Amino acid sequence: MTTTDLIIGPQHPALHEPERFVLKLDGEYVVDVVPRIGYVHRGIEKAAELRSYIQDVYLIERICGICNVSHSLVYVQTVEALQGFEIPPRAAYLRTVVHELNRIHSHLLLLGVVGELFGFDTLFMYLWRDRELVMDVVESITGNRLISAFNVLGGVARDVGPSQISEAKRAMEYLRGRMKFYKKVFAEDPTVEKRSKGVGILKPSSALSLCAVGPVIRGSGIKTDLRADDPYAAYGEIPFNVITYDTNDSWARFMVRVDEVFESIGIIEYALDHLPDGPIRARFPRRVREGEAVGRVEAPRGELINHIISKGGDKPYRFKCRTPTLANILAACEMIRGGQIADVPVSLSSIDPCFSCEDRLAIIDVSKGERYSARIRDLMAKYGASR
Repeated sequence: MTTTDLIIGPQHPALHEPERFVLKLDGEYVVDVVPRIGYVHRGIEKAAELRSYIQDVYLIERICGICNVSHSLVYVQTVEALQGFEIPPRAAYLRTVVHELNRIHSHLLLLGVVGELFGFDTLFMYLWRDRELVMDVVESITGNRLISAFNVLGGVARDVGPSQISEAKRAMEYLRGRMKFYKKVFAEDPTVEKRSKGVGILKPSSALSLCAVGPVIRGSGIKTDLRADDPYAAYGEIPFNVITYDTNDSWARFMVRVDEVFESIGIIEYALDHLPDGPIRARFPRRVREGEAVGRVEAPRGELINHIISKGGDKPYRFKCRTPTLANILAACEMIRGGQIADVPVSLSSIDPCFSCEDRLAIIDVSKGERYSARIRDLMAKYGASR
């Protein structure tokens, strides 16, 4: 079979951030895809090792502006676990509220972008209009519109009053009504159906073997969510459902996010109704004891991991972050294989990629002193990983 190479990226209208995919084509069909990551490596992990634990809170949440709450939350939880520190119950509930607002913001943003990729610009504008309401609530609670600076070591930076709680609950009730409309659109609109149903198939066995996370694996019918499987913050005390769809396609992954917005609204309302009394923050020491800890949270895109090693003192010896997009890249390649060229943007968008927060991968052969490129196929071939 003779194939033709088609290169997408690193700069391309279908990509909102730089990434490169070399598609092997047989006519209109993609028979293979080779990704190339690493275009926006910003050195955040090394920068974190040169700053104090307190300074790193504000550095780490800038790994991703959209998921900033998830990044700051997993970081402070990992440092607190390293120190054996427990935060006040009220702080745990407030962390949960802002974490879920962040999830709603992220999902609405992605669903709007999906509308744009479909050529459904009205859906894009509607979703982003309603996303503004969520941003207003985030600003009311945290004092900031995007980078919230809400999670701090030992708790949260600000408390909420009755007026803010009422405002947030009114906003959630309005958004619930809007989401019923959007669910009907994604479930029944012929444009959405033709562009996403049966597109980007990821079978459950492939999702598991390729270590997919978040809405990607839940769209393949696998019921896994860290908020339920390994509860953190106040999730162990708040009822909610883990959303799955079993059609294994891009439509399923979009519908998981639609239904997760409903669950997030319910979590926020429950947390605000059962908000414990007491302090929002406990004094955290500037110096952290020696040891290491691993922290995980369910970010909007899936499992987000931090690994911190401390040699004692006020700075981490080693900080490592594994973001959901890196975990889902191999799954995205599996979705693209066998599909048509026109379906590639839809399949890619269904993992909600964030390439800027993904890029921290370098492989070095210490015996030879050689650095290898972060080309996933090369890594799999060198280290024996199966596709």
